[in-house]
Amino acid sequence: MTNFLSDWYPWIKALHVMSIITWMAGLFYLPRLYVYHVEGLKKQGVVHGSDMDKLFQHQERLLLKAIMNPSMIASWLFGLMLVFTPGIVDWSSIWPWTKAVSVLGMTWFHMWCAKERKALASGNSAKTGRQYRMMNEVPTVFMIVIVLSVIVKF
Repeated sequence: MTNFLSDWYPWIKALHVMSIITWMAGLFYLPRLYVYHVEGLKKQGVVHGSDMDKLFQHQERLLLKAIMNPSMIASWLFGLMLVFTPGIVDWSSIWPWTKAVSVLGMTWFHMWCAKERKALASGNSAKTGRQYRMMNEVPTVFMIVIVLSVIVKF
């Protein structure tokens, strides 16, 4: 298996980066959809169960289930393959640990987004557009830590 991982390292790394880009796009966009959804419900007169509400629900569900979930799984799969490739990770350094904590944080944020999608779909979301805007910054913080960890390798 280690020969396979070493031989295919550039391909695995490329697939990991593509998966991460797709996952991050969803993590940035889904909370923004929540902002529009909530503000539409609260300010624009869109009511729960209306055509506009159903459109938001459809977009949010599709983004999460068809794009974000598969890309998160692929990111984890290819990332773990990179971790197990001999000579790639120096566990005596700090960077793999800061990256690992940030990836776990990003996964938590993904799960939080999924929970919020269900709350919006059921009409039980108590969050404001401002709260969703603030949460929209969370993946940016994790991304900064991950990129610095991997590139600078502190």
